[in-house]
Amino acid sequence: MADDVEDGLFENVRRGLVPAHIYNDRRLFNLEKERLFGRAWTFVGHESEIPQDGDYVVRRVLDDSFILTRDANGDVRALFNMCRHRGMQVCRAEMGNASNFRCPYHGWTYRNDGRLTGLPFHREAYGGDDGFTRTAHGLLPAPNFASYNGLLFISLDPHAEPLQDFLGDFRFYLDFYTKQSTGGLEVRGPQRWRIKANWKIGAENFAGDMYHTPHTHASIVEIGLFREPKAQKRKDGATYWAHRGGGTTYKLPPGSFEERMRYVGYPDEMIERIKGVWSPQQQRVVGDDGFMISAATCFPNLSFVHNWPRVRDGVHDGHDEVLPFISIRLWQPISEKETEVCSWFAVDSAAPAQYKKDSYKAYLMCFGSTGMFEQDDVENWVSLTTTAGGSMARRLLLNSRMGLLSDDRPVVEALPAESFHGPGRAQVGYNEYNQRELLKLWADYLREVGV
Repeated sequence: MADDVEDGLFENVRRGLVPAHIYNDRRLFNLEKERLFGRAWTFVGHESEIPQDGDYVVRRVLDDSFILTRDANGDVRALFNMCRHRGMQVCRAEMGNASNFRCPYHGWTYRNDGRLTGLPFHREAYGGDDGFTRTAHGLLPAPNFASYNGLLFISLDPHAEPLQDFLGDFRFYLDFYTKQSTGGLEVRGPQRWRIKANWKIGAENFAGDMYHTPHTHASIVEIGLFREPKAQKRKDGATYWAHRGGGTTYKLPPGSFEERMRYVGYPDEMIERIKGVWSPQQQRVVGDDGFMISAATCFPNLSFVHNWPRVRDGVHDGHDEVLPFISIRLWQPISEKETEVCSWFAVDSAAPAQYKKDSYKAYLMCFGSTGMFEQDDVENWVSLTTTAGGSMARRLLLNSRMGLLSDDRPVVEALPAESFHGPGRAQVGYNEYNQRELLKLWADYLREVGV
C-alpha cells in the first residue's frame, strides 16, 4: 500500500469519513497484525480461570499461542507455546492441570514455570550440560505480561508502555465491570464462535453505538425482554471516552445510589459490597449523575456488556423482575473478513449462588453464542463486511460524523464535571464520538504516529 494512499485513507478516518473497504482489506489486515496487534496490549483471559497451582489455559494473540498457567509458587505466567527444539506446539489441550508440559515430538519436558527439565538422551546426544545448557532453553515468556483486576493482558512488544499507563483513565470504568467486592470476579467460558465479519465492527458497536438499539433489536423490545426499550431512553443516556476506551450508559430514574442499583436488579448485600470497593467518584456517576454503565470497548478488541433484562414476569418488592449480567468478550481477528468471538460470563465471586445461576441464564439469553441480541447484531456485521469487499466499496466514504457540525463543532457540548463525575469526555444523545476515537487510535497505530 503506497504511503500517499495510506496518508489519504488515515486522514479520512480521523475526519470521521471512513473508507468502507477498511472492513475487508487484506493489506490493511496485514498492517494490523504487524503494527497494532504486534504492539498493543491484548486481553487473553482472567485469573479465575486458573485458580489452582498447575491450572492452565491456552490462548492466542492472533497467530501466537500462549500457555497461561499458575506455577507451584502461585504465580501466573504466560509462556510461548513452542518447544525450543524443533518448534512443536508443547501444549495441545485447551485447558487442564499440569506441573509439566511434554513436547509430543521429541519428549522435551518443561516445568509450568517455563524451565526445561527433561531432555531425552541429554548426555548421549548433546554431551550433557557441557554441550547443551538446559537453563538457557526454557519456554519463552510473553514479551510483556500484566494484569488489572484479574484481567490478563499480553503485549508482543518488549518495550510496551506499562499496562496501567496503556489503560489510563479507562481504568475508572473497568472497575464497574471487574470490581464489585474485594474477592473480584469469577468467569465462565469462554464460549467461542466464528462470524464472517471484520473484528473492528463489533469493537466499534460496543464502544458507543446506542443508535442501533431501537432498530436492530426491535423484536427484543416488542417481546418485553429489554427493560430499557425506547429510543428516547437510549438518547437520554451518555457516552463516554477516556484515553483508550469508552462506552455507553443508560439514564436511570430518580433515586439514591442504592435505589438505582436495585432498579437494575442488584440485591442489597451486593450493593453494600460494591459501596466498599467503588470510589466515591465512581458511586457518584450512578447515585448523583444517574448514569448506569452498559456496553464498552477497550482498544483494540476487548469489550464488555452490562445489562439487566427481564428474567421473570411480574413485580417483586415493588420492582420489575430484572437481573443484571456482565459479559467480557474478545474480538479475535482470523482474517480481514472473519472473527472468532470469545465470550466470558463474569460475576462477582461473592454473589449469592442463586444470583450467579440466574445471572448466567440472563447472559445466555441475551449475549451468549445463541443470544437474542447476538443474532440481531451479527446479521448486520456480516452484511457490512461482505459489501465492504467489493470494488464499489473502495470508492465510498462512510459517514461516521454523527454529533459533529460541518465545521467540526459538536452538535451537543460535553457534559460538565458536575454532571458527569467520570474522567474523559462524556455527552448525552446520539453521536459517533467513541467510534471516531477508536478508529483514530487504529489509524495512529497503523501509521505509527504518537503511540
